[in-house]
Amino acid sequence: MYSGEKVIIIDFGGQYTHLIARRCRELGVYSEIVSNEIKAIDIQSLENVKAIIFSGGPKSVYQDDAPSIDLDLLQLNIPLLGICYGHQLIAKLMGGEVKRSEKAEYGRVLIRIKARSKLFQDLPESFRVWMSHGDIIEKPPPGFTITSETHNGFIASIENDQQKIYSIQFHPEVKHTENGLLILKNFLRNIAGFKDVWKPMNRIEEMMKEINSIVGPEDKVICGVSGGIDSITTATILNKAIGNRLHVVFIDHGLLRKGEVEEVLNTLKNLNIQNVHFIDASNLFLSKLKGVHDPEQKRKIIGEIFIRLFEDVARKISGVKFLAQGTIYPDRVESGATGRGTDLIKSHHNVAGLPSGLKLVLIEPLRDLYKDEVREVAVQLGVPASIVERHPFPGPGLAVRIIGEVTPEKLRICRDANAILEEEIRKANLYDKVWQAFVVVTDSKWIGVKGDARKEGYIVVIRMVTSEDAMTADWYPLNPDLLDLISRRITNEIDEVVMVTYAVTSKPPATIEPC
Repeated sequence: MYSGEKVIIIDFGGQYTHLIARRCRELGVYSEIVSNEIKAIDIQSLENVKAIIFSGGPKSVYQDDAPSIDLDLLQLNIPLLGICYGHQLIAKLMGGEVKRSEKAEYGRVLIRIKARSKLFQDLPESFRVWMSHGDIIEKPPPGFTITSETHNGFIASIENDQQKIYSIQFHPEVKHTENGLLILKNFLRNIAGFKDVWKPMNRIEEMMKEINSIVGPEDKVICGVSGGIDSITTATILNKAIGNRLHVVFIDHGLLRKGEVEEVLNTLKNLNIQNVHFIDASNLFLSKLKGVHDPEQKRKIIGEIFIRLFEDVARKISGVKFLAQGTIYPDRVESGATGRGTDLIKSHHNVAGLPSGLKLVLIEPLRDLYKDEVREVAVQLGVPASIVERHPFPGPGLAVRIIGEVTPEKLRICRDANAILEEEIRKANLYDKVWQAFVVVTDSKWIGVKGDARKEGYIVVIRMVTSEDAMTADWYPLNPDLLDLISRRITNEIDEVVMVTYAVTSKPPATIEPC
């Protein structure tokens, strides 16, 4: 964990928990998310914890299975901010009353400030905030002041300034909340007294020190790369830390995009990474995926084969004890790795599929960074723009963009259609304006007409989204004329495709990748 000043965010399962962490980092304050099961003594053992935030959550505080905390956390004399569920939990634990409201508040709600508060310094008397709750604080705990109310007369915020405890019913981390960043800034800078200005590149030196403290002077590390920014950045920082004791393994699993193999090999060469082991295992992967339809099984199979191939390489190189991976923060949350209360969304190749007999120790230098932060680190490390600006691409490759069984025919369709999409959005100067743009080949067929004859063909889905960090995403409203052009090119140039559709669902409820 970062050794400088930090805010600890205690996670109660809220959908915006990582957004809170992102907003804190945007304000130059390093944030770390922990489980609600953490003990006060554990917080005390961490370096430079200057503030604590309780996240929102889906439960009601009066339910039997509602998550709670170690009560000693409230006695640490560390500035505390409760948000939504965290707001209600503070009230309940400190002697207030929480009840089910007869009128829930969702979406934008007008609040009015009722009492002077450091939290609301430099804010107008009334402004709109984002609410998402069905419970309310009926009575604040003894010693607490009501500092704002909603237009419905419900308590919107309370505080005990002497104990440095503040809580708000709304979500300051959501962009729909007016002055949300200023509220967080007031808490972090004015109340908690943060002085440091954290930047992602601050982590580079710490990551290198961490690597050298773990990896012995004679030890070697193997690192798998896929060509994406996460794995390339991981390899680059390891190369700077341990030099030629790094052995990079690039496996062609037959699931890459057009021209990707050559591009990755050239990039590794230009980054002066000396020991590159290239393995063409496309036939092995495709044979193991034959007949497999379940997406989780596909991911597990791919992950297991990767690890076995890494172990094969490691056995041939004396002194290899470590396996490095490009795991980042969203990978961990989507794999249920940030706390016991977090549900598994989908397995990631970087954090799933590891056999119990793994003989290599994992190193994950980027595990605490979000995608945009990885990009900042990559630029600082000299990773070429072609990699830094590239859209995220899953480690299992096109296997997760093909619904059902992965076949040579579907792979060819997916590659060709994706190339058409990318070519056209680059021409329209849209590539750098969206987070991801790709095609999905479904397992469904549609009857079309080609050459005056009926023809059964595949349905291809175009997916384009905007996002800041992949934790949430909005579908991109593509110009209808451009969509028509892309659709016609795909159906005209790829004979097996007769139908093209456009995905118009955001995350949540959908994930960005289909499976």
